Amino acid sequence: MAESTIVSNTENLMKYMKLDQKGAVLAEYIWIDGTNGIRTKTKTLSKPVKDYKELPEWNFDGSSTGQAPGDNSDVYIRPCAIFPDPFRGGDNILVLTETWDPDGTPNKFNYRHECVRLMDANAKQQPWFGLEQEYTILGPDGWPYGWPKGGYPAPQGPYYCGVGTGKVFCRDIVEAHYKACLYAGIKISGINAEVMPSQWEFQIGPCEGIELGDHLWVARYLLYRVAEEFGAKITIEPKPVKGDWNGTGLHTNVSTAEMRKDGGMKAIEDACKKLGERHEEHILVYGEGNAERMTGEHETASIDKFSYGVANRGASIRIPRQCAKEGKGYLEDRRPASNACPYRITGVIMETIFGGQEGVDLSKAES
Repeated sequence: MAESTIVSNTENLMKYMKLDQKGAVLAEYIWIDGTNGIRTKTKTLSKPVKDYKELPEWNFDGSSTGQAPGDNSDVYIRPCAIFPDPFRGGDNILVLTETWDPDGTPNKFNYRHECVRLMDANAKQQPWFGLEQEYTILGPDGWPYGWPKGGYPAPQGPYYCGVGTGKVFCRDIVEAHYKACLYAGIKISGINAEVMPSQWEFQIGPCEGIELGDHLWVARYLLYRVAEEFGAKITIEPKPVKGDWNGTGLHTNVSTAEMRKDGGMKAIEDACKKLGERHEEHILVYGEGNAERMTGEHETASIDKFSYGVANRGASIRIPRQCAKEGKGYLEDRRPASNACPYRITGVIMETIFGGQEGVDLSKAES
């Protein structure tokens, strides 16, 4: 696997992982920091838990994560979902949390709280989401894994959904991540190699409402942790390599109850028109560095123009041909960058199609 300066000896570690925990349970608390990154720390519990509501609130130093000033640094993390831990096994769990300030208000980077309000207000619409998370695997030197040192592989063409040495790289990381997600109960629906070598994709969904964001964030955490063990790095930057190489996106598939009914194409087209009217507001929360990716080339639309069409991967919104044929189904928003927050993506889509909620601001951290 990747040449690495990280010390990891799995055989020695396993001796300790098998030790009896004497009834204790390890809970890995996960939160999203002020840079759209992931942070975690572990709490020992006295017994197994079955519901996140059984878990205590905890706190961390927000001045070290870009979420609070040094003179008032405590930020609180409140559990909101739990998953089986594929690394520690047994009754040990992963705990997804929201960040809250000492005054009892959501931290300004707590987009989940905003998204929940929008999902709850529109629960009757039964929104289904499926997100396609693209990412690139790098070596410790920061260059795509398997690429010549300081150089480039053959042009794009044979790598997408490829098979065989020289066409795909790091499949072991991808397979390990897939199994870890399944063990954790993540609604991962598939994987594939992408257009650029060392670029991969996994799909989360369909999930209803807030569940999509929860499952995607935990799937990202699992990907980073798996890559640690192989001495590789993961980047979700939207344009990791400049030049004639595909960027990485987070294509977002959206379907509502009305879209899934016979004649649902009208609801799909109405949604596309509404999404076009708020194009700039969406781009604002669709990820940093997206302008480098959305150039109108490499299966993207121009970041400055909105468009939609059937089976058009160069449009902002693609309506799958099968949906057009059946007259119902879903739409695919191809604008989100790979590093975008799924709570902000799904939240702003609900806001645009069905209307906002007083006090909800999905762009608050930029203000």
